Amino acid sequence: MSYKTVHIGGQGEIEEKKSRFIATVQPVSSEAEALAFLAKIKKQYWDARHNCYAYTIGKANELMRSSDDGEPGGTAGRPILEVLVKSDIHDCIIVVTRYFGGTLLGTGGLVRAYQKAAQAGLADSVIIEKVTGRKMTIRTDYNGIGKLQYLLAKDKITALDTRYTDSVEIDVIVPAVDYQKFCDTITEATNAKAVIIPGDLAEYADAGGEILIFDEY
Repeated sequence: MSYKTVHIGGQGEIEEKKSRFIATVQPVSSEAEALAFLAKIKKQYWDARHNCYAYTIGKANELMRSSDDGEPGGTAGRPILEVLVKSDIHDCIIVVTRYFGGTLLGTGGLVRAYQKAAQAGLADSVIIEKVTGRKMTIRTDYNGIGKLQYLLAKDKITALDTRYTDSVEIDVIVPAVDYQKFCDTITEATNAKAVIIPGDLAEYADAGGEILIFDEY
């Protein structure tokens, strides 16, 4: 199973009729974390008229909450939540702070402004896709290293570590659903000369070529 989440939160700001909308994004793994972050933002922007928010917790959005924080019902929290859901982002909170500019925007204007601000916040964040994978070590002699490097590049698999001794050992992680197929590919391509040592299951993500390892199972 894979799902998208925020790795590094960002911030986006828009202006509508002199009202400022500042969206701050943060990854969270529990409701307690989300509420703690909300309290931090409210303290930071203590002089703002509204700090509206939405958050989702869980791989299947088991927990979703939103608040209009004094704005007309359904014009702030829900639109922010819709941005998270439509973007398929999990384990994340977005707080949109509004500094009133003196001109009423109307319900439609508020909905658009809060959605636009939330989108700007996500656009400034680093979003990753977490995947359940299986670690593995591939051992080969020096004659087989070229073939393995070709297979890894072909499947866009980044080596976690490579050790050169009397043989070569390469540590990788692959999607769990593709593990057996990849093992078969290595065995066939190396005429069964490469030794495959299975490792643990773990959640991981590819952040622009950098492999991030999260929870192990």
